[in-house]
This record gives sequence, C-alpha cells and structure tokens, in this order.
Amino acid sequence: MLSYLEQLLGARSIEDIWALHCKRMAEFGFDRLLYGFTRFRTATNSFGNLADTLVLSNHDKTYLDAFIGGGLFQSAPMVRWAASHEGASSWRWVDERARAGKLSEEEMKVLEFNLRHNVRAGYSISFPNISVRAKGAIGLCGVAGLRQHDVDQIWERHGRELIVLNALTHLRISSMPFATARRPLTPRQREVLEWVGDGKTTADIATIMGLTSATIEKHLRLAREALDVDTTAQAVLKASVQNHIFLSASSCALP
Repeated sequence: MLSYLEQLLGARSIEDIWALHCKRMAEFGFDRLLYGFTRFRTATNSFGNLADTLVLSNHDKTYLDAFIGGGLFQSAPMVRWAASHEGASSWRWVDERARAGKLSEEEMKVLEFNLRHNVRAGYSISFPNISVRAKGAIGLCGVAGLRQHDVDQIWERHGRELIVLNALTHLRISSMPFATARRPLTPRQREVLEWVGDGKTTADIATIMGLTSATIEKHLRLAREALDVDTTAQAVLKASVQNHIFLSASSCALP
C-alpha cells in the first residue's frame, strides 16, 4: 500500500494517475471505471455542461460513445444518485428500484443498455464537494461474471481501503490542470492570463513579454474563446479554478 501511495503522490500527469488507479482497482475485481469531475455544476444537482467536465474511463469506445457521447448518462440512476449524494453506494440500489417499479422509462432504458454491455455489478462513490459548484464521482464496474452479491462481498472486505484509494485519486486528479472538450490554452495564452491575474494592463503585459499590445489582445481573445467565456475576468477565474494557470515547474504540462 505504501509503495502504491508513493507512486500516486509522485505521478505528474492525469494520465499517469489514471493508469495507476485502473491497475489498482482491477486488483480488487473492478476492471472498468468511469470518473467525472466538474467545477461548474448547476443548481439542479446535475454535473453541468459536459464540455466543462473531465471524464476519464477505460470502458470500451462503443459503450462510451453511447453512454457519454449519446447523453445516456444524464438518465443513469447512479449518476443521478452521485449528483445529489456523498459517500458510497452499491448498484443493488438500482436493481431494487427497478423491481419496485420506481425507475422512470428513461432510467430503464439506461439499465437495459448497461446490461447489454455487461455493466451489471458495481459500486459508485460520490466525493465530498470541495465547493458548491464542484462535484466528482466514480463508478466501479465489476469484472464480467461477477454478480452484485459478489461485488458487495468485495466491498464488505475492502470497502474502507477502496474509499480511501478512490478519494486520494480524486484529490490528485482534481488538483491537476486538465483540458476539457474545448481546446486547451497555449503557453502564451496561459502566461497572458497570469499577468492579467497579477493586475497588469495590456500595455504592461506587452512590455513584459516583448510583444505588441495587439498581439496581447489576440492572445486574450483566443483564451476567452478556448474557455468559452465573454470577458477576460471570467477567463482568468475559469482558468484558475481549472488549474490552467499559475502552474508550478513540477506541474504537468498541458498540450
């Protein structure tokens, strides 16, 4: 355990953290994971705009194209549970609600879709919110052939360890800079936003960077477009909360 935690804490990119976590969870019997994190959730307990959400998964592409790309996740019972709860929950909850006739037509379609893709047994963890706008959760799917009873037994034996490992992984990922569905900021765009965040004017930044004011304005415009905001102040705020700017030398580099 200590060796693994050292690797987790020493990882310098989201890709490395995720690869470590997938390998570790497979050792417990969970070979397919789906993680989501946003700092821009809405007041309706949803995960907000998918374009502002970091999604990581090792499910196959066919499944993800429909579940994420096709929007099925919005009606998924466990996703809805995670959006409004904290803690861990067995997927037995979904089966119980289905047998009691308490799932909507849309939720039943997701359940049937999951069964066709052998997504049958697992556990979900919804992490404590770090702010009213932030939310992170992960779904752990048991290997093919496991029943929910088998997964519940795994959780009975290793639940505390699994919660800690997933929580630490979430904390590491949420502290890293990440690019969402929109294009990432370039190094120049990040630097310009950092100087704005330090209170510098366009003229100040042009002098500091040895560029023209027109070039600085261009970088700011492109940064606003990349972040899908209207003002430079909004761009600085959004880039800051998504860890795009003020990166340390040891932070992972964005493309």
